[in-house]
Amino acid sequence: MKKLEIIIRPERLDDLKTILNECGAHGIMITNIMGYGSQRGHKREYNGIDFGGNLLPKVKVETIVSDETSEQIIDLVIEKINTGVYGDGKIFVYDVADAVRIRTGERGVDAL
Repeated sequence: MKKLEIIIRPERLDDLKTILNECGAHGIMITNIMGYGSQRGHKREYNGIDFGGNLLPKVKVETIVSDETSEQIIDLVIEKINTGVYGDGKIFVYDVADAVRIRTGERGVDAL
């Protein structure tokens, strides 16, 4: 199993949710975050709020999926979320040792 931590532009969230649903990701966690990467957070306005300084709004989406599904999701995100401009985001991939569904005691991929 893999944990995917996908950081993207807020306006691309609906596209990402569509990708995850098509690939059968059964659960996601979404967090609004702020930060910067290579672009060093040039000054920007978002929803009428001036983000002085160098932090830009981003969305972090986390999901845990099977190894095969993770590669499919990564390929689709690169294909459909990419705008070719700095700030498109990153995907971090982590190995997950186990998952346990508390209600039934199922483990591994069955718990997802």
